[in-house]
Amino acid sequence: MKNVVPSMSVSVFEELAERYDAWYEEAVGRVAFPMEVECLRPLLSGLPKPHLEVGVGTGRFAETLDVEVGLDPARSMLRLARQRGLSVVQSVGERLPFPDETFGAVLLVVTLCFVDDPLSVLRESARVVCPGGAVVLGLVLGESPWAEAYLEKGRRGHPFYAAAHFYHLREVEEMLDSVGVQVTRYCSTLCQAPSEVPSFEPPLEGYLPEAGFTCLSASKAHEEDE
Repeated sequence: MKNVVPSMSVSVFEELAERYDAWYEEAVGRVAFPMEVECLRPLLSGLPKPHLEVGVGTGRFAETLDVEVGLDPARSMLRLARQRGLSVVQSVGERLPFPDETFGAVLLVVTLCFVDDPLSVLRESARVVCPGGAVVLGLVLGESPWAEAYLEKGRRGHPFYAAAHFYHLREVEEMLDSVGVQVTRYCSTLCQAPSEVPSFEPPLEGYLPEAGFTCLSASKAHEEDE
């Protein structure tokens, strides 16, 4: 199978895996991570097993959300994910090494903003989702004030945010529609102004443009709906 060249951002995560993982133990991560988990959890609930996370990183979300398989191009990230008990595969989201309709859910948490070809990643995610399953995304959307705050950090030299591109909701919806999946549910959290240390808040059903973290679930359209 022809290899896909990983995004330039992969080298950043490869070199700084320990720094990336340590964020979850810092002041912001200890508040933001459980908020994001609780926003994603209802969208994964009830979907058939097994589940796959594309861009699994160090495995924090997959471990907490009971996702069995993780895929990432960065070997150093996968080493940490494996230590969390995950079955991991080193590859890129643009070319998933799995047969059609293998998973009941494909999870992507802040992954689209770091890949070179998000449309291909979503197309492959839709391909490996089985009937009755869904592609579940956790996103920082371009219209959110949090996106601009992160981009400003990138402009000041933050290595992760400097590599990010935040898409607007309409762009994401159009890409999903073009690969044959339709959004059926939204959930939002972090609906407060950007700050160094946010306060905990429960997730809210639906899409809120001020949210710093937006989750959505997209399923394959039934033939009668096409």
